[in-house]
Amino acid sequence: MGEGTTRRAVALGLGGVSIVAAGGLVWRAHDAGVLGAADSPAYQPWADWRDEPLHGPLAIVRAGILAANAHNTQPWRFEVREDHIALHADPARHLGAFDPFRREMHLSLGCALENMAIAAQAAGHDAEIHPESGDLPPGGPDTSLAAVMTLTPGEAREQPLLNAIAQRHTHRGSYLPVPAPQDAQQAMRAMAEAEGMRLVLYEDGPEKGRLGELVVSATETIIHDAEMAQASAAWFRFTRRAVEEHRDGITLDAAGLPPLILAAAKMLPSPGAEAADRQWLEATRAVHVGTAPLLGMICVDGLYDRAATLTAGRLWQRLHLWMTTQGMAAQPLNQPVEIVDREAELGREPAMAAALAQLTGDTEMRPTFVFRAGYALRPARPSPRRPAAAVIA
Repeated sequence: MGEGTTRRAVALGLGGVSIVAAGGLVWRAHDAGVLGAADSPAYQPWADWRDEPLHGPLAIVRAGILAANAHNTQPWRFEVREDHIALHADPARHLGAFDPFRREMHLSLGCALENMAIAAQAAGHDAEIHPESGDLPPGGPDTSLAAVMTLTPGEAREQPLLNAIAQRHTHRGSYLPVPAPQDAQQAMRAMAEAEGMRLVLYEDGPEKGRLGELVVSATETIIHDAEMAQASAAWFRFTRRAVEEHRDGITLDAAGLPPLILAAAKMLPSPGAEAADRQWLEATRAVHVGTAPLLGMICVDGLYDRAATLTAGRLWQRLHLWMTTQGMAAQPLNQPVEIVDREAELGREPAMAAALAQLTGDTEMRPTFVFRAGYALRPARPSPRRPAAAVIA
C-alpha cells in the first residue's frame, strides 16, 4: 500500500476496532475472520503435516499439497499406490488468460514434486521422478499427467529442508532494508546451476531498477487486459466464508498487512474488481518492488518445455524452503513472464520477452520465474489448503 492508502486504512481500522469493541458488529468480525485464521479448518493441512506420522504415500501427498503454487490455485490431483504416485494437472484449476500455456500450472506441480521428494526420502523411500516430456502449447498439453514418482523401500535419510515444508509461506508484506548475504546468494546460484538453470540476482544498480519497472508495468498491463484481470479476480477470497468454502486462492490474511489494517480490511465490504486491481498495482509498486532488497529470475533453456518447467518449479520450491531455513522471506513477482505468455498467445510483438532478454543479456536462457527475497518486517501467515483426501483420485 502507498502512504495515502495506508493512512486511510489505518483510519478505517481504528474506526472498525472501536465498533467491534462496542459490541455492535461482533458477528461481522467473526464472519470476516477478524478473530484469526488459525481456528479455520481451511488451514488444518498445515497442522496435519506437523502432527501426523511421516509414513506411507499419504504422508508424501500431505507434503505435496503444502507447496507454493500460482494464485494458490492448488492445480494438482494425485493417484496414489504403494509403489508410486502419479501427479496430474487439474484442468478445472487453470488460470485461463493468465496462464495460456499452463506454464505456471506446471511450475506449481514442480513445487509439489519437490516437497514430495523431500518427504519421501525422509520417510525411508528411494524416490525417482519421471516427468512427462514435450512442449506446453497454447491451451495446454494433451494429457493431464505431469510426472510419476516411483517409490522403493530404502533407508530414511535426514532432510535439512523437511521442517521448512510447514514453515514456508509466501510473504507479500514489507521487507526490511537489509541486504541478502553474499554467501546466501552464492548458495542459491549453486542450486540453480546444479539443475542446469541460471539464477539471476539483482540487489542494487540499474538492472534491479529496470526489473522492478518491468514488474510494475506488467501489472498495469494485466489489470487493463479484461480477460487477464477477470481470471485473476476469480481467485481472491475476501471473506471467511469464501475461504472455508473454497480453501484456496489469495486471502487477506496472506496479504502481508499490519494487524490493525488487516482487521480493518476484513471489516469493510469486499472491494470491487477495479478497486482490488488498483490496490494490487499500488502494493506492487510501493511494497513488493519498493521494499525488496533482492530481485531474482530463474532462467531456463526452453520456456515451454514441460520437463524443464517442472524442474524450474522444483528449484523454486527448494530455494524458498532453503530461504525459510535462513530466516528469509520470498514472494513470486512473475507478472513479466505472464505478459510474455500473453503476447505469445495473441501473436503480438514479443516486447516483454525482448525487454527481459536485454536485461539478462541472454536470448537462450529465458526467465520463467521472477521473485523477490529479503527479511520480512513481520511473519507471514499461511494460505488455505484443501485436504489430501480432496485431491486424491
